[in-house]
Amino acid sequence: MRILETDRDPAGQILAAIKPIESEADKKLEDTVRDIITDVRARGDQALLEYGRKFDSPYLDHIQATQAEFDEAYASIDPKLLQAIRTAKANIETFHRNQIQKSWIDQTDEFTYGQIVRPIEKVGIYAPARLAPLPSTVLMTAVPAKVAGVKEIILCAPPREDGKIDATMLVAARECGVEKVYAVGGAPAAAAMAYGTSTVPKVDKIVGPGNAYFVEAKRQLYGYVGIDQLAGPSEILVLADDSANPTFVAADILSQAEHAEDSRCALVTNSRQLADNVLREVRTQTDSAARQDFIRKSLDTFCVIVITRDMEEAVDLANEFAPEHLEIVTRNPWETLKKIKNAGTILLGNYTPVPLCDYAAGPNHTLPTGGRARFSSALSVDDFITKSGLLAYSQEALNEIAPTVLEMATAEGLAAHANTIKIRTFKS
Repeated sequence: MRILETDRDPAGQILAAIKPIESEADKKLEDTVRDIITDVRARGDQALLEYGRKFDSPYLDHIQATQAEFDEAYASIDPKLLQAIRTAKANIETFHRNQIQKSWIDQTDEFTYGQIVRPIEKVGIYAPARLAPLPSTVLMTAVPAKVAGVKEIILCAPPREDGKIDATMLVAARECGVEKVYAVGGAPAAAAMAYGTSTVPKVDKIVGPGNAYFVEAKRQLYGYVGIDQLAGPSEILVLADDSANPTFVAADILSQAEHAEDSRCALVTNSRQLADNVLREVRTQTDSAARQDFIRKSLDTFCVIVITRDMEEAVDLANEFAPEHLEIVTRNPWETLKKIKNAGTILLGNYTPVPLCDYAAGPNHTLPTGGRARFSSALSVDDFITKSGLLAYSQEALNEIAPTVLEMATAEGLAAHANTIKIRTFKS
């Protein structure tokens, strides 16, 4: 984990170290995914089984989880884990209920206008499971969809080595009211949900994170089917002063570095002492970490500590990064918060680590990465609704606004547009 200093190192070098890498499209990946999509669209379930046996489990013999598998999952799950899933679900649901939008109508004697809010009919959610099962992702995608009122929700997830979906994934799905779960991973899952097969129903929108093949499939399928976002590697930026606890900060950095070897982690601080102490703690904690391979590769390649001249400069760098997760650990984090412009989710103080958001507190953990927090947001109820404008005018109201519409249509050279007004307001 490198240390850079704003009063010593070139600004370009520092920005390059903390900003997400703008990678060019991988032509081989793009072509491979396109071929998979074409194959799944043409051969349906047979293609899904073949890809599943090739990439996930040679024992895969059916795609849809059976009732017996759900029953087995509930019988095998630790009661404490089941309670944790239920508690997390309740908190996530409470948070997302505050996001509900309602239809509205404004009426006068002459016209009516408004907006109709409707849930999307069919949604497919995806939860990765190859490195480890992620029941939290099931909760974070299924709960807001349910809150929004989506009628049909299906889940795709890669099977385990034995050809079955992990028990915790099945339980999390059932707890959220998701009845149809399919053992399909990666790009084949996206293709199946977009086009439908004999077993997997076609959906209107696909949400959820995944590996590079799944993300590329979503990119290629967008337009034919809706998507939420194109999520990349996990990110954290800790914005801290000398009041921060270095042991906590180091632990939080490692919590993101263990996701994958390309996770991006940064500490931006005006305290050299904190920087040195955090670096020492990172090395110590890494030595006893369970996923050392991922952590060390991430730390060596994509993680950095930046020492700034002051906190104003530190805030500017945080806004430039626009991180997926931003932890603010300063003497007055609420005051620092006022200066933050871009972040996927913001966590304040020494006792609010990212895993609270990841699992149980309520805010969604499906977040924009790669600097996209500058223009996009966490997955929410809004991702599962559509909004239609509503308008009804009387003759009198049309006559009143007609000159405005005619002027605009004429300025744009659209005579047929203007004619729709003329034939309703002028009599020959």
